[in-house]
Amino acid sequence: MKTLNIKLPDGKVITHDFEGQVCLENLIPETEYPILSALCQNENIRLNSVFDESAEIEFLDLRNNYANMSYQASLTLLYLKAVEDILGKHVQVTIANSLSKGVYTRIHLDGINEETIQKLENYMHEIAEQNLPIEEEVMNRDELLKYVNADGDKDEKKLLESAVDLKKAMVCRIGETHNLFYLHTLPSTGYLKLFELKKYRNGVLLRFPHPRDPLHVAPFEEQKLLYNAFSEENHWQKLIGVKDASQLNEKIVTKECLDLVMLTEALHEKKIADIATAISESKKRIILIAGPSSSGKTTFAKRLCIQLRVIGLKPLYLGTDDYFVNREDMVPDEKGELDFEALSAVDVGLFDQQMNDLLAGRKVDIPEFDFIEGKKVFGKRITSIQPNQPIVIEGIHGLNPQLTKDIPDEEKIRIYISPLTQLNIDTHNRVPTTDARMLRRLVRDYRTRGRDAATTIRDWPSVRKGEDVNIFPFCYQADLFFNSQCIYELAALKKYAKPLLEGIGKDEKEYPEAQRMLRFLDFFAEMKDDACIPLNSIIREFIGGSVIMN
Repeated sequence: MKTLNIKLPDGKVITHDFEGQVCLENLIPETEYPILSALCQNENIRLNSVFDESAEIEFLDLRNNYANMSYQASLTLLYLKAVEDILGKHVQVTIANSLSKGVYTRIHLDGINEETIQKLENYMHEIAEQNLPIEEEVMNRDELLKYVNADGDKDEKKLLESAVDLKKAMVCRIGETHNLFYLHTLPSTGYLKLFELKKYRNGVLLRFPHPRDPLHVAPFEEQKLLYNAFSEENHWQKLIGVKDASQLNEKIVTKECLDLVMLTEALHEKKIADIATAISESKKRIILIAGPSSSGKTTFAKRLCIQLRVIGLKPLYLGTDDYFVNREDMVPDEKGELDFEALSAVDVGLFDQQMNDLLAGRKVDIPEFDFIEGKKVFGKRITSIQPNQPIVIEGIHGLNPQLTKDIPDEEKIRIYISPLTQLNIDTHNRVPTTDARMLRRLVRDYRTRGRDAATTIRDWPSVRKGEDVNIFPFCYQADLFFNSQCIYELAALKKYAKPLLEGIGKDEKEYPEAQRMLRFLDFFAEMKDDACIPLNSIIREFIGGSVIMN
């Protein structure tokens, strides 16, 4: 007799004794959220895997990052099938970027209207109801090259030829529709119950449940600021001549690498200069900068200060971290823990009072927070400002109206910063912004704090949860946006991140996510020599060598 011990997402364990063989898909119990994927010996597997020996299994639902991305990959394949079957195989589709709790896509065909989109969505639901199998074949490099040569897909062929580290990938199919993915898809279309299509601007939003609410497609939220930022990034990509991994790889391994880096950095510098000009013209003096983890807020804020000085202003730079409530005065949360990311951790009253005093021309004793002692220290920065002197303030709560509730609105200008990438692996595989940010954080954590990759990966869901509460709800308050993404950064980060990810052992809980990230990085060439990256680059904040962070 053989046994499968199956751990459920809620922590409960069920056992199944069997003889011969058993398909995992037949053992899925009723759970709060639908089961989508599984782990066996800490490796991600499909739910239609067949076992003929005893094993330890863990079921995963949409709250797990791998299961969530598998859902998105499978839904993408279903979307491609609908376009092929309804509009024709010749019609191209681009999966562009995350937007409005979904993915922004473009169907390259004139006359796409709401009626057509509704027809596509209805057809997708029909295919989901039919529960068609999603076939998957894991191919090694030689097999992949034969596949793309036979298929005639020039873009996939260029990608494989340029991605020399790529050893295997999955070719997945629904009927005659097929696509290349770097992670597993779901076993069949019947798992794809929740999704919607929505016409948006010049494209189509493919929307699906968020991990924080796996049973519903979230209400649509207009994200005009982010849409415009992605449009600007698309313009930058055309200027640089890089839209996907194969084009990036070609430049990284040739003499064009230096030109790529210099052009990217020049675009950043121009954008920061434009923001400085907008601030000067606004006559506003409280400059609030906020963004999610690993956005490059500190480097951006200090480079902005330099550009403000170039046009004749003398900004005062502050961080809200110096206004933390003394640790002994903090109130623990319901778990008895201190939440240092909550707005309640900031002495808002003192902050507002001192900002208003500075605006009025009065001297202020600005605190410095001693993180070892856990308290504010005064007497080190007694200062005042001139009538036209701006104050540049960087911190996670910068866009939260409650932080500056007692400061006149006519004095405030808000800037949101985030690395939003339009760079794709290929036409149908996007680069998630969260993956780029996590790689940045992973490299910086190891370099500056001595934290291993497993720790960074383990803490990442908590970081994301804090962003959902403290940052993302307020990004729409921003007056200006800075996209801190560097088109070459995955190539630059790979050299540092890959050995850290490879150092995570198979027995560690973070191993599956590390393997996913490694397979993702396999599509990108490595920048062997990063000496060409300027010392004031945002990427230097993470890989080291920054003249700004010193």
